[in-house]
Amino acid sequence: MHPRRALAALAATLLLLTACGPAPEPVAEHEAATRGDTEFTERFRHEFADVDGVRLHYVTGGHGPALVLLHGWPQTWYSWRGIMPALAEHFTVYALDLPGLGDSTGAPPSYDKATLARYLHTLVADRLGIRDARIAGHDLGAAVAFQYAAQFPDDVDRLAYLDLPLPGPALDAAGYRGLSWHIAFHSQPRVPEAVVADDVRDYLALFYPQVAFGGTAFGGPGAAPPFDDAEVDEYARTYARPEVLHGGFELYRTLDQDVRANTAATPISTPTLLMTAQGLLEPTRATVAPRIGTISRAVEVPGAGHWLAEENPRFVTEELVDFLAPGS
Repeated sequence: MHPRRALAALAATLLLLTACGPAPEPVAEHEAATRGDTEFTERFRHEFADVDGVRLHYVTGGHGPALVLLHGWPQTWYSWRGIMPALAEHFTVYALDLPGLGDSTGAPPSYDKATLARYLHTLVADRLGIRDARIAGHDLGAAVAFQYAAQFPDDVDRLAYLDLPLPGPALDAAGYRGLSWHIAFHSQPRVPEAVVADDVRDYLALFYPQVAFGGTAFGGPGAAPPFDDAEVDEYARTYARPEVLHGGFELYRTLDQDVRANTAATPISTPTLLMTAQGLLEPTRATVAPRIGTISRAVEVPGAGHWLAEENPRFVTEELVDFLAPGS
């Protein structure tokens, strides 16, 4: 090529690159769901910490006393996303992915809730130095929160226990598996992975409405999807990983261990807020009361099925702030 033409071609290329601007920075998978939300990213940040071979992911922000948020199945830290900004006005929020789930990587030796609680205690108490945590757990995360308070009572200031019958002296493993088809199904070895693995998103999208307010799992006529497509996409992003899908089902396969651990645990005296779906307060309280000695407040969430924080966020936020805030 003639030197003059080569220079012209080079100049044109540089002009094009300048017009296009720099290539966009790659977005880490764990940031994808929040990257475009400037208000959220200015207040919260994603962090990781290594604990005994597991890399734990959590999202933190806000100011005030520490509030640890624990999700259930089939969710991640993102289940708290809608109420975290309001909570962050009163607390330093730590929304955790349970070991082996969400964007936490590496598998714990067991998914029984006592083991998971020890992993989280190492993160919260030893790595972060928080010895007076307020802990809110939803679904199977509530069982982890209970074990955290049972094993480390001096490191928990208050507890919020959201919508889970507690495996233990009032409800054995066989009875627990009989509560719902999905508990029995998820408890089977290898079968749920084989059935669900190729259609994780479809499975989750079908499951979420079943336990929403008016859903068929509660004997209702059926409910509208409680989450939009983007929310389902975010949960499916993590559960589509074979190791995370397996870990989620392992939460159910450890029910016998959970019953033994909770039955052996000394009843906790931590002041506790019990919140349930509308219509489920008393049956849930009957399973919780034998091991939580101080239920300071117990409420049903109006118009909410299992997804309390998403189906009635204002009510849940007000209850959490009123109960967990200093001086309450």
